Amino acid sequence: MDIAEFGLERWFGEYEHGADIMLAESGIRPLDSSRFDTDPGELNYVIPTDGDPEFRAAVGERYDRGADEVCFTCGTQEANLLVFLSLLDAEDHAVVVTPTYQALQAVPESICDVTTVDLQEPAWTLDVDAVADAMRPETKLVVLNNPNNPTGRYHDEAVVGELYDVAAAHDAYLLCDEVYRLLDDEPIPPVASMGDHGISTTSLTKAYGLAGLRFGWIAGPEDVVRDAVRWKDYTTISPPIFGQHVARQALGEQEDAILQENRELAATNRAIVREFVHEHGLDWYDPVGVNGFVTVPDGFADGREFCVRVVEAESVVLAPGDLFGFPDYWRLGFGLPTDELEEGLERVSRVIESA
Repeated sequence: MDIAEFGLERWFGEYEHGADIMLAESGIRPLDSSRFDTDPGELNYVIPTDGDPEFRAAVGERYDRGADEVCFTCGTQEANLLVFLSLLDAEDHAVVVTPTYQALQAVPESICDVTTVDLQEPAWTLDVDAVADAMRPETKLVVLNNPNNPTGRYHDEAVVGELYDVAAAHDAYLLCDEVYRLLDDEPIPPVASMGDHGISTTSLTKAYGLAGLRFGWIAGPEDVVRDAVRWKDYTTISPPIFGQHVARQALGEQEDAILQENRELAATNRAIVREFVHEHGLDWYDPVGVNGFVTVPDGFADGREFCVRVVEAESVVLAPGDLFGFPDYWRLGFGLPTDELEEGLERVSRVIESA
């Protein structure tokens, strides 16, 4: 299996560790472990290895599904990988809505033929008819990231419902990576709750600020989850014992407080970025989540030239848009603490003003 180099991770590998400020991170600032009980007891595997059945049942209720329709994973990345491995073979076809997180496109492309359907600028709207036109008899999967990374576009329930209907009409599945979903004040129902052709993946990374737990899950039809569990035996075997232990607390008595704090931080920082974008005559789609896809300032050939200049001159990491297939943009992550965001934007402003 041949797979494309993960451009965003290689970019981070080159610049992240030596820089002062990270404005390319795509999640909310991390929570401190001191707010949780971090003693899970014996450091064994999680048994059963797809997660505690009672906890899987509790998570499944969020999707109107049972324990056997949920598999706990090491983050959303593994959740998506297991779905791809369980559903796709070389003779199959998938449709991927782009721009998106590279793994949602590159992994299917390493397995089978993929057709991409671009969101439409400047509002990054989804043309469901274009997805319908891309479907084939051998299409097994339609892939969506909602809210979208990198644009922050949150497609509403009607649009996602239409997309689900297209997939179902072709006896294909709709996989939706919903890792930013709960940063919205009024999130739409998850795709896994829409019917037999819906699969949701997510984790506690982006909306909860718990990336270090490496705890995520798949929710969907029992046969898909069962096949994903078979593949999981060859990847991580079980989710982390620490992750499951803290996840119970984050999804239990602490959930409302965590989401309220994180939504408030996202709203505060979004307003600051909105003013920055306006001040410099740039454009973006006002996002849900903590990512914005911003146009390149005058004086720079493309997003990569701009981002290189910013990191070399001001030690601030941004993400070039060509990593998402759109070189005239750059991704700004604004989920970090507000004072760090303000300092980072001040440095970026100096680069823009010196061009």
